[in-house]
Amino acid sequence: MNLQALDSLTAAQPKAGRQPAIFIGHGSPMNIIRDNSFTRSLAELGQRHGKPSTVLVVSAHWLTRSETSVSINPKPPTVHDFGGFPDELYRIEYPAPGSPAAAHEAAAHVSSVRVHEDHEMGLDHGAWSILRHIWPEADVPVFQMSIDYDKPPGFHYDLGRELRALRDRGVLIIGSGNIVHNLRRLSPQENDPSVMDWAAEFDAWTGQRLADNDHNALIHYDKQGPVARLAVPTNDHYLPMLYTLGALHEQEHIHFTHESFQHGSISMRCFESISLN
Repeated sequence: MNLQALDSLTAAQPKAGRQPAIFIGHGSPMNIIRDNSFTRSLAELGQRHGKPSTVLVVSAHWLTRSETSVSINPKPPTVHDFGGFPDELYRIEYPAPGSPAAAHEAAAHVSSVRVHEDHEMGLDHGAWSILRHIWPEADVPVFQMSIDYDKPPGFHYDLGRELRALRDRGVLIIGSGNIVHNLRRLSPQENDPSVMDWAAEFDAWTGQRLADNDHNALIHYDKQGPVARLAVPTNDHYLPMLYTLGALHEQEHIHFTHESFQHGSISMRCFESISLN
């Protein structure tokens, strides 16, 4: 076997050891077909971390009420859960396999609530829109966990803590949302350089709390008053970040992998876990 063939075989094997916890600010569905600094940062994540045995995505676009669910669909369909975009986006498929066994294991790791099994859920665009840039071959098994939208922020952080043991069993955990996400204040220009003051302020505050490992402040973000209410008018896109933070181990910190804004009011800030040792 020549060296090139050996490298290809090695790259195809699931990466061993503890998998990272990652948060992705996924932004507009247009990023599905964009070649920009954000999507290139996603490709770099895939190159840096290789291919895990399984990926768990907690996405802002799978909200449930009064229950937490995991998808055990072995062949999750690509869900085009957005409207008003170019036809090209609706023709794109991301046929990654599901991972029922890993989903069952994730449910078993949660003792605080009963986790329901969903047999129909596919991959929503909070998941596949980013995964197609990270692992474009769609050959890494993926399953999703829903967000119980009736629960407070602390519940979601604590649930992330219950899931973190999965990282030592080959599961890479991704929270997919946006720290600042106010669709009513959007600029029509995707790359508008004029970021709204309140958006920049809250994103900077969050970035500093993340750098300081101040998870308690991030759980109680609403104490930031009017700025927080503008930046997080509804917290569906903020909550996935708390799953990622909860999944961190005590000896870990975070590293920012991308920082930018789109449409003047959507923070594209992304980060990954790093070991302090």
